[in-house]
Amino acid sequence: MPLYCSILGAKNPNILGLGRTSDNYTLSQLKALGSIHHNTHPTHIALVSKFDQSFSSPLMEEDQTKMFGLVTDPDECCKDLDVAIRAVHMACFLCHKLLDNFNSKSITNNHKSPIKVAGWSIKAIVSWILFECLGGENVSIVIDEDVQTLSNTNASELLEAVIKTVNECLAEAPRFGVEEPKSAIGTSEVLEIISRCCSVGGPSGRFWALSPLDGTMGSACGDQYAVALSLIEDGEVVLGVLGCPYYPMRKDWFSYHRSYLRIISKLTSPTSETWNEGCVIYAKRGSGKAWIQPLLHVNKKFVWPNHAKQVSISSIDNPALATFCQPIVAANSSHSFAEGLAHSVGLSNQPLRVYSMMKYAAIACGDAEVFMKFARAGYKEKIWDHAAGAIIIQEAGGMVTDARGHPLDFSKGLYLERLDRGIVACAGATLHEKIIDAVDASWVSSCL
Repeated sequence: MPLYCSILGAKNPNILGLGRTSDNYTLSQLKALGSIHHNTHPTHIALVSKFDQSFSSPLMEEDQTKMFGLVTDPDECCKDLDVAIRAVHMACFLCHKLLDNFNSKSITNNHKSPIKVAGWSIKAIVSWILFECLGGENVSIVIDEDVQTLSNTNASELLEAVIKTVNECLAEAPRFGVEEPKSAIGTSEVLEIISRCCSVGGPSGRFWALSPLDGTMGSACGDQYAVALSLIEDGEVVLGVLGCPYYPMRKDWFSYHRSYLRIISKLTSPTSETWNEGCVIYAKRGSGKAWIQPLLHVNKKFVWPNHAKQVSISSIDNPALATFCQPIVAANSSHSFAEGLAHSVGLSNQPLRVYSMMKYAAIACGDAEVFMKFARAGYKEKIWDHAAGAIIIQEAGGMVTDARGHPLDFSKGLYLERLDRGIVACAGATLHEKIIDAVDASWVSSCL
């Protein structure tokens, strides 16, 4: 099957949509333009430097392309990041399609539950895009479940639903700058695509880590969840993309359940272009920048920079003024220790309790300042649950370490091995130091 991807070309402004609103390019066309080379490490590509700072009334695509110029810095984006961003946008589109209006109480345990269908379909979609756009020889993916679960005879209904969903989603690929397959993908092809996701990570080489539906409980009850994709090279996270389909674009909306926000959105004029919720956040190692883009509106096409805006951490370094993020699920985290620690450092604001890696997004965007997670004995943190969020916070100006202040180690395989006590993420070094000192002071008296 030929490789397809719409990549931004540094030498041809039309590729950025400056001459037309949308183009889909085949690999051979891209080679002719000199922008990429098959089976080689991708060269850097141009991005856009001027971003729409007002999200209350985004521009139409045609108007948007007229106001942006090119960046001279070649490190603003690379082919890997471009493809990963499009893959996560497609995954979020798939999530909206399946999860917006289902009744979790009646069908969560069903073999064809939208949650299960979405999880497997995202694995297939992301794997397909990475392999088709980057070349299979350079792509290795870590996921949380083996394809044997899906190919099991008991999962025939689930597999059928996944195949249907994948094909429906790939039919929309041109909206995201990726050319759709020439024919529908069948059972054996879907299983083969997912079976490629068999990396076990490690200290050397290059692999992707995918969390297709982080915060499953959130998605089951109509609340927050995330799609996370990161690239790890020789044990170091080099880029991260985090899709948050329901991320509220106003800080005061964080305290409301998603179902309430859904009612608010229905009161908005159906012709409104207001960006009320949903985003993709991304960062590349060493750039010192993190960016946020809105999810695509219905029938819109992905055009760089898709109203992107640089985000940065909060300037608050006083624990008494900070907002504390806390996991909702208590099974794999000690809420009592985290809450006691928050009290000991003077955190007085109402904690932000949300599902998924959206907590990382909240800190990177300046909507919260502290995230602490202290796992119960025997629980191991998975690399795909933290890699994308960690690099996004770090490039936005924050810090993410274990609870002793040591960097997180993504080189030990599927898990964050030798993780000391827990994970602490903060908006800035000063606040981080205060929290780490408080952990040291409180740990001896804890029962963890």
